[in-house]
Amino acid sequence: MDDSKKILNAMIDIIPKESSQYGSPLKPKELYIPPAHKKALQLHSNIVVGARGVGKSTWALALADSELRAIIGGNIKELENASVQIGFAEKPNPPHYPSEDNIKKLQKNNSPREIWKTVIIRWLCNETGESMPLENWEASVLWVKNNSDLCTQILEKANNFFISKNVNGLILFDALDRLSDNWEEMNNLARELLRLVLDIKVYSNIHAKVFLREDQLSRSITDFPDASKILTTKIELDWEIRDLHGLLWQLLCNALGEGGNILRNFYNDVINVAPLVQDNYRIVNDEFKKDIDKQRALFEKIAGPWMGKNKKRGIPYIWTVGHLADSRKRTSPRSFLNAIRTAAENSLNKTGDYPIHYESIKMGVQSASINRVDEITEDYPWVESLCKPLSSLNVPAPFTEIEKIWGNEYPDGPSTIKSKKEQLPPQDIERGWIGIRKELVRIGVFEEMRDGRINMPDLYRVGFGLGRKGGVPPVYR
Repeated sequence: MDDSKKILNAMIDIIPKESSQYGSPLKPKELYIPPAHKKALQLHSNIVVGARGVGKSTWALALADSELRAIIGGNIKELENASVQIGFAEKPNPPHYPSEDNIKKLQKNNSPREIWKTVIIRWLCNETGESMPLENWEASVLWVKNNSDLCTQILEKANNFFISKNVNGLILFDALDRLSDNWEEMNNLARELLRLVLDIKVYSNIHAKVFLREDQLSRSITDFPDASKILTTKIELDWEIRDLHGLLWQLLCNALGEGGNILRNFYNDVINVAPLVQDNYRIVNDEFKKDIDKQRALFEKIAGPWMGKNKKRGIPYIWTVGHLADSRKRTSPRSFLNAIRTAAENSLNKTGDYPIHYESIKMGVQSASINRVDEITEDYPWVESLCKPLSSLNVPAPFTEIEKIWGNEYPDGPSTIKSKKEQLPPQDIERGWIGIRKELVRIGVFEEMRDGRINMPDLYRVGFGLGRKGGVPPVYR
């Protein structure tokens, strides 16, 4: 086997498949903290916002995992002594929080605030040894409703307990969008949780962090007194090009076999220093995380300098990330790693001067686009209903053309979209097709160009089957 095949097989083995990584804690060798994400992990950051695939659930799981939290604590000292529990997530954990179905049942006789307060009080009782009914969530919520003064005392005792132990208590809330298909109900659950998070800020050693999708952080869930006190702590999870390539090489430096040795030798040759060894895995150097020139030189070792035979076709280091960005120029690590892994798989059957063939990178973009389209249609089912009819279109295109296609598909307007109408924010239905356009721009599917035409980034265009002159070919499914 030649060196290129060894490198490609090592890359395929070390870059996790999409399905195997999502919803599972990271392995220590996969833990990579972009400099900009440190603020999001700090205790005072109560709201962490991000699109699908940028790391909201990943960070929630990492903070709740004692081994990973110890590693994070090496960068963020206040997390070295922290007791962390998840207060809601997609994966059920009945002892710690009620399931989606149970929350729906509890709402029939209890307010969202009472439900969330019960989750927090049960967590604190478990930490301090205080007693309360635990046989089921109905009994716990009823007890909290009837014992307001005792709950205040539990909060005080828990805070004093954490102070005495020199510990910070942290509770995490993730995947709130899974709680309801109805915007009003979902907003009410999120609003009351944020109000409770604001209330417990008076306790020095009790902290809460809420991970939200960007569309959830609407004006309606923060329209309560003093909401600015937690809004000022909001951090958005973004990944710069250097962060994505830093993450990639964090993985590649831990690759096994001869291919892994070759990749580490590439790293040593370009960076002039070996990756740091910690326990039984390797981490990239802090200087490398920030050095775009050295990252580019290193990526050229495996993908070459050009996306073709000359520089007119683009630079792989930049091209790959750029063609995986949404209309707001944001690229998720999930899409990036998916594209690189697919490119490595596709390159096994190609020959060239470098392990990864530039045509295979285009195949990687196609694969990532398909996955991203699947993700966004899961989050927003109405997007598929609007974008599939546009498959005959080439972008950029005048909005009048798009509006005409939508009008033919839905002659009675947006309210008749063949999907769950609740998934559309009410104001967008009321504002007609102009409102829908603005919503698609806001979530990164549409881009409004200076001349007024509408563009769709490759991240979505390819998967939805739209064309563009000279662009990555669309995928027809």
